[in-house]
Amino acid sequence: MKQIIEKQAVLLICLFLIVSTAAVYRQVASFDFVDFDDHKYVPENPMVQKGLTAESIRWAFTSTHASNWFPLTWLSLMLDRHLFGPGAGVFHRTNLILHIVNTLLLFFVLHSSTKLRWPAFFVASLFALHPLHVESVAWVTERKDVLSTLFWMLTMLIYIRYCRCSRTKTVWYLLALSAMAMGLMAKPMLVTIPFVLLLLDYWPMERMNLSLFARSNRPEADTSLRGAYKSGPVFLIFEKIPFFILSAASSVVTLIVQKQTRAPIILLSFKDRIANALISYAGYIEKMLWPKNLAAFYPHPGSTLPAVKIIIAAAILAGISSVVVLFGSRKRYLVTGWLWYLGTLIPVIGLVQVGTQAMADRYTYIPLVGLFIMIAWLVYDLAVRIKLSEIFLVGLTLVVCIPLTLCTFRQAGYWRNSTTLFERALKVTSKNYVAHTGLGVALAQAGNTEKAVHHFNSALEIKPDHIDAQFNLAKALAQQGKVSEAVEHYNKVLALNPEHADAYNELGLLLAGHGRLDEAVALYRRGLESNPEDVPLRSNLGVALIGQGKFDEAVTEFQVAVQHRPDSAMHKNLAVALVFNGEFEQAIKHYTESIRLEPANAHTHYLLGNALRAQGRAAEAIAEYRKTLELDPQHERAKTALEQVLSDETQPEQP
Repeated sequence: MKQIIEKQAVLLICLFLIVSTAAVYRQVASFDFVDFDDHKYVPENPMVQKGLTAESIRWAFTSTHASNWFPLTWLSLMLDRHLFGPGAGVFHRTNLILHIVNTLLLFFVLHSSTKLRWPAFFVASLFALHPLHVESVAWVTERKDVLSTLFWMLTMLIYIRYCRCSRTKTVWYLLALSAMAMGLMAKPMLVTIPFVLLLLDYWPMERMNLSLFARSNRPEADTSLRGAYKSGPVFLIFEKIPFFILSAASSVVTLIVQKQTRAPIILLSFKDRIANALISYAGYIEKMLWPKNLAAFYPHPGSTLPAVKIIIAAAILAGISSVVVLFGSRKRYLVTGWLWYLGTLIPVIGLVQVGTQAMADRYTYIPLVGLFIMIAWLVYDLAVRIKLSEIFLVGLTLVVCIPLTLCTFRQAGYWRNSTTLFERALKVTSKNYVAHTGLGVALAQAGNTEKAVHHFNSALEIKPDHIDAQFNLAKALAQQGKVSEAVEHYNKVLALNPEHADAYNELGLLLAGHGRLDEAVALYRRGLESNPEDVPLRSNLGVALIGQGKFDEAVTEFQVAVQHRPDSAMHKNLAVALVFNGEFEQAIKHYTESIRLEPANAHTHYLLGNALRAQGRAAEAIAEYRKTLELDPQHERAKTALEQVLSDETQPEQP
């Protein structure tokens, strides 16, 4: 009977976690992509847009796009695109599903390892509904966060099973190791898992004998709650060596990739990085307790951090650490929770500064679990001491979750689109050049270039060397017809980053559009020196060469472009260049391949019809013109061409 009640209670808890989380985040299914990395991850990423193909799968495992290596994240995005299409809603829904699964797994990890229902429920509820976790769920780019956490939770759950079993330990050990490896291929955040597994050995599994080299052969009295043997720290560390090797390998790969892709890095002294780390550690605790003024981006203050703020942060951390040391031997969960929080934040706390942010809400997705554990088990211990019923504790959970739910629902709403996201960031932060730039991009896309220029200039007043602001200001000025000003700002971008492929492309298009083909060609060639595999650069160079009448050179450039990106557009461009060069048979082959890859492109059918007609293949040309009009009945040039070729066909032959 007791087991039936336990199963029913667990079922109700799972139902509550699923329903409450889905209710809070249901709105994200209608959200857009935000112009905060989403576009380079999904809608503007040609490999993701291909869905799951042999080429895209190979790319996922070899790409260092977005300054990292996370093939499973790319594969999950490709799978969404392959199964459900390009809309943003499906990507948001998958993030939500993963978050719900992570919540349930966290509950099972804590419940199975401690056999305590309420504290596990409380921690899982906070994890599911805390506003600091909105960024990981409502931002498509953070698929890597929720996906890697899935494997994090599975690693812990499997490890608990490994600790308890006696006959198939090797199998469970290898499964845990495999789950960690999979997680690292979703996001390198899992490099701290070996450390967390050691914390689990200390509490709640209580496998750790604090005598350094101890190894007991005597089973625990109750093996349902703990591992079969207690071991010394040295043995337990030795046991984790394969996990540490995976962490080391992932760290090396991440550092190499970020160096090769030139991930944005702020050059700060070690003293400044330590200061920001202290303030961030304390700041996350503050935001956990009082989640106010959350933003998508918090600008890094550089070396301007006030000494008083640093001292207060250090005092808070020292105070909590002292309490943990004082009571940790009796309340082991304090040690595990606190070291979990401190340790899992190390990769993203800024000691190795990658990016321009001071801190980020998404970085708390895993670390806050440690603080939640401390709070939940402290409350539970107090409740047991004063003999409070479990019904009271459930009521307490609901009382805590209600305001969190309201706050999370509101915070999630700011991720609806780029405008709402960056307007909110500007409202709750200061000197936020990233938010000014992001809002400017959103306004420019909506056609409001005047306000966009204002925000780009505001960003540059705060940070004159902010490349994104310079680049987008140049684009907005070009849209306004202010060519000389646009050229000036494109040149500033190239002065800041001589390898900026997009700046070469946009400036080249601007110059070519105003008849300055020689300058455009020289610019494209300069850009290709540092970006030889950039297809848009090479394609634009080919178009400019056609404009100069250099058809042989244009064909050569398009042939290289097709090698790098053999898609419909590149085959079509090469075919056009071949037609200009008088190579109609080769052009027909590439038009045909372009149509094979994109059968519904009416204009390509029209161009193929023209090439066939030039070769005297009238019947085939007629078929292509008719196909053009079937796909696009308003295609006037196809109508005219079809009428002409039909007229030619009906003319009597001259004697």
